[in-house]
Amino acid sequence: MEISALFPGLWSLSAFNFVNDFVEVCKNWSGQEADEILRFTIYIKIPILRLIMRLLLSEKQVQQKVKALARKISKDFSGHEVLLIGILKGAFIFMADLARKMTTPIKMDFVRLASYGSKTRSSGRIKFTKDLETPLRGKDVLIVEDIIDTGITLNHLYQCFQARKPRSLKVVALLDKPGRRKVNFQADYVGFQIGNHFVVGYGLDWAEKYRNLCAIYVLK
Repeated sequence: MEISALFPGLWSLSAFNFVNDFVEVCKNWSGQEADEILRFTIYIKIPILRLIMRLLLSEKQVQQKVKALARKISKDFSGHEVLLIGILKGAFIFMADLARKMTTPIKMDFVRLASYGSKTRSSGRIKFTKDLETPLRGKDVLIVEDIIDTGITLNHLYQCFQARKPRSLKVVALLDKPGRRKVNFQADYVGFQIGNHFVVGYGLDWAEKYRNLCAIYVLK
């Protein structure tokens, strides 16, 4: 039996999901179908990876940039305790690495805002699903974001936090896509400016997948 007959529409992103899950499927199969699937996964898995992703920033590039950002931020906040606020879920890896490289005293909190669905474009809708547990009044606050796209979500969050009267409020973003901006918003610290690509890895996801990749890839 032809693979295309078993799995119509194979050459799509769903094919990659299928390849990852094939072992469980094969447990229920036998004979020619199982043999053909095994051959397919052995010889086609790597080409599928190459078809749907390309490397944008290596792990070394990312870690060097995070170290440089931590050095700059530590210098700017020298003598002050900084409250790092990570925007879940995407910023959690970036924030963890940044915090460990900073030399100033820090505290941490998280907020979660939903604005991305399972598609490769920002939805533009904003929904708060987790607020802070720490008061901001009188504190030096640094919002930690993975990527700035349209800027709508981050601008909304910034205005909300400003109303809580912090001593200072700044933003650090690992990635920035200025070509996608829909509001006038600029971060105080930016790691990399990138083009209008949909990227995954280092906390960034597509439909909750690929967050654990150490480098950053363009999803084609």
